[in-house]
Amino acid sequence: MNPAVEWQTDTGLSAADVESFQRDGFLILRGFTAPATLATLYSVAEEHLRREIAPLEYEADLHYPGAPPSRTAEGGRTVRRLLQAQGRHPAFTQWLNQPALLTLLHQLLGPEVLMPLAHHNCVMTKQPRFSSDTGWHQDIRYWSFERADLINVWLALGPERKDNGCLRLIPGSHRLAYDKTQFDSAQFFREDLAANQALLAQAVNAELDAGDVLLFHSCSLHAATRNFSDQTKYSAVFTFRAGDNHPLPGTRSASLPELLLP
Repeated sequence: MNPAVEWQTDTGLSAADVESFQRDGFLILRGFTAPATLATLYSVAEEHLRREIAPLEYEADLHYPGAPPSRTAEGGRTVRRLLQAQGRHPAFTQWLNQPALLTLLHQLLGPEVLMPLAHHNCVMTKQPRFSSDTGWHQDIRYWSFERADLINVWLALGPERKDNGCLRLIPGSHRLAYDKTQFDSAQFFREDLAANQALLAQAVNAELDAGDVLLFHSCSLHAATRNFSDQTKYSAVFTFRAGDNHPLPGTRSASLPELLLP
């Protein structure tokens, strides 16, 4: 199972597309991004990674499986994410304000849509050799909003396959109720728990081509392996909320400004 549609119009999602997203918690839009725009975004990401332009997050900072143990160890300067992507180049802002994206976000979230700058707003730079495994989790575990109902937009700047650590998701997992014992102390969904095995067995690979977009709900369980290829994998990721779903005061979610989309 791999819900995907060929993107051919700026008129938005069909009723079937919306139903698919609401049912599965994710949807792939093939060919969403124009080649010229894609080339610019890729070039910016590649240059900023090469020059290590801050702000950055390093693999060694998170201590996930496969990551270097420290920044001073071999591979310790392996960048995991280029943070604050929207402010890195006008091309990112232009991409975020394109009518095609705005239309579908309004369809899914309502008349007012905002982009929190505190969450995602980054380019994932999954590099060979020293990238890490990310366990099963829900993004909402990091966030504090009135409702656990946000949408992530993941743009593939290059091919994403199983061998280079494409995202894996569990269809329908955003609609389920969970017991806290199903997660470990870091709020990763436990792969060692017998009660979780039936759900984990339903996982699918979200394989993407350059320019494809993956939409997924903030409560969808997802994971990814490290990059086993010899090329860096670049993905631009942004998060969106409805205007009436406010961040809770005093939390990380309220720590940075937000962009009000047209």
